[in-house]
Amino acid sequence: MISRSVLLAALLAAAAPPAVCLAQAADPAAATIGGFNESLLGVMKQAKNLGVQGRYKELQPAIERAFDMPTMTRLAVGPKWSTMSPTEQDALIKAFTRLSVAEYARNFDGYDGEKFVLDAKVDTRSPDKLVRTQLVSPHDKTHAFVYRMRQAPDGRWKIIDVYSDNISQLATRRSDFSSTINSGGAAPLVKKIDALADKQLK
Repeated sequence: MISRSVLLAALLAAAAPPAVCLAQAADPAAATIGGFNESLLGVMKQAKNLGVQGRYKELQPAIERAFDMPTMTRLAVGPKWSTMSPTEQDALIKAFTRLSVAEYARNFDGYDGEKFVLDAKVDTRSPDKLVRTQLVSPHDKTHAFVYRMRQAPDGRWKIIDVYSDNISQLATRRSDFSSTINSGGAAPLVKKIDALADKQLK
């Protein structure tokens, strides 16, 4: 006869969430990515009905929650950031945020049974963390993303860079922005970023 203690242990084990889910929930940086993935997948499922403008509207609050846009903008601009006025910095943050949301709205434009798989292991790169996730389609196509996270002043972990195919989004941005910053400063860069966002939203 099975003892009550053995039976109770078996029932508790069966009721417990999978180990991966527990690991994800235990790390706040992974929780940020898990929430963002859910928002992104929800928009993908409605993508055709929403259109690019509707996707932008739905994704904007999710991206502003998950991403540290002021830090990302500062890192993308580079050393010239410290020479800019607060008004110029605010304009750049606004333009950079708009471009980031526009690109997600343009690129995640449909749903064909995909799912996000969040890696249970979170690597620490003091003061940052690296969270890995994969977008897996039923056609055996996988896109891997690595999110570099940093703790914001309010205690939340937010994205400050995205790596796709081992390429840093921030490094790419900084390379793209450097000539405009060096030749003209903040105003021409805001104009350039706005033009890129407008192109994504057409």
